Amino acid sequence: MTEAEARAALVDAMRALDARGLNRGTSGNVSIRFGNGMLVTPSGFTPDRLTPDLMVPVSAMGEVREGSARPSSEWQMHMGLLRRRPDVGAVVHCHARHATILACAHRAIPPLHYMVAVSGGSSVPVAPYATFGTEALADAVADTLEGRNACLMANHGLIALGRTLSQAMAIAEEIEEQAAVYCGTLAIGGPQLLDQAEMTRIVDAFSRYGQK
Repeated sequence: MTEAEARAALVDAMRALDARGLNRGTSGNVSIRFGNGMLVTPSGFTPDRLTPDLMVPVSAMGEVREGSARPSSEWQMHMGLLRRRPDVGAVVHCHARHATILACAHRAIPPLHYMVAVSGGSSVPVAPYATFGTEALADAVADTLEGRNACLMANHGLIALGRTLSQAMAIAEEIEEQAAVYCGTLAIGGPQLLDQAEMTRIVDAFSRYGQK
């Protein structure tokens, strides 16, 4: 992917999150691994105002290219994940409604449906709360995501990782769907959960799913 293509893909991703009801206003942020660092969405822009030239190059050392817009306030979280996870090529953070409801209740998504396994585990855990844009939040999220593709962020939202931006977007959308299903089951007495042995089989099957 060229830099121009990566910049355009980030704009498309932010607009898609808004169109699918997974994000609102200036909240949320998206990044793609690029060169020795990343390209990340800028701070304070609604999706309709984003253009490819506003996407921000940040080096592995946290240096912003001269003349660029200010990066997302969560850029440290994105960079920390990309440094720690060489298998990850893109990060999607959004404030999807049902995922955020559960995040505000500090309630992990349990194994109520086999698609929970897109998170990379048998549940979707909740990262401890820390102020947005801080290194403490970046560390809390990275620790919680160890070996996983998604987690909730306490009193905040949802974050998803992927080898590609399209995969990270798909995981974020599926986790929001599972959050909505879980909220629905709580209204009628709670879910009947799949056991750990079954979820282990599903996680393994998902690791081999699709085309190479």
